[in-house]
Amino acid sequence: MNRLSTESSWVNAPNVGGRVSMESPDAVLALQHQLDAALAHHGRLPLVIVCVGTDRSTGDAFGPIVGSRLTRSVKLAGVHVLGTLDEPVHAVNLQATLQKIDEWYPVKPFVIAIDACLGKFDHVGQIAVDVGPLRPGAGVKKVLPEFGDLCITGVVNVSGFMEYFVLQNTRLAIVMRMADIVADALTASLIRWYERHPAMKLGM
Repeated sequence: MNRLSTESSWVNAPNVGGRVSMESPDAVLALQHQLDAALAHHGRLPLVIVCVGTDRSTGDAFGPIVGSRLTRSVKLAGVHVLGTLDEPVHAVNLQATLQKIDEWYPVKPFVIAIDACLGKFDHVGQIAVDVGPLRPGAGVKKVLPEFGDLCITGVVNVSGFMEYFVLQNTRLAIVMRMADIVADALTASLIRWYERHPAMKLGM
C-alpha cells in the first residue's frame, strides 16, 4: 500500500499522466488516454505488471484484484502480470519477486507497478498515473523497496490515522469499482500500444 505523492514525477512529457475520478462517467476512457501517452513515451518489451497488495485487507486488495482481471484479459507475448488474488505480491515476498524479475529477463523489462494508497478525503476514489517508481508500504510506515518505471495508484481511503484499521475497513464497492476501471483501461491501452508497434513483438 502506497502513499499518494503530491508531486508529479512526469519529466519531459507534460501531456502525460494525472488523476481520474472513479465517479467520472468517462473514467475508463480518460485513464486510457493517460496510459496511451505513458506507453507511447516510455513503453518497451518485455513488460511486467506487478500488482501489489493482499486479499487479507479490503483496501489493500485493490492491486491483486486488478492483477486477477489482467491475467484473464491481457494475452500478449512479452507482457506478464504478477500479483493476483491467488498469488499476491505483498510486503513479505516483494523483495524476492523483484529478484526473480531480475533473474528472468536478460534485458531489463519495463515495469508497471499497481497499488492501493491512502490520501486526502477529497481524493478518495481517484486513480493516479505517474512515471517513476512506486513506494509501497509508505502509507502504513513500512520500508519496502521502491520499484517500477510507471505506477498506477488508487486512493481507496483516508490517510493520517490508524492506517491499518482504515485499510481493513475500506468499502469493497469502492475497491472493486476502481479495480474494474484500471483493468479495463490498462487492457485496452496495452492492446492498442502493442498493435501499433509490431516490431516490439520481436523484442526490438
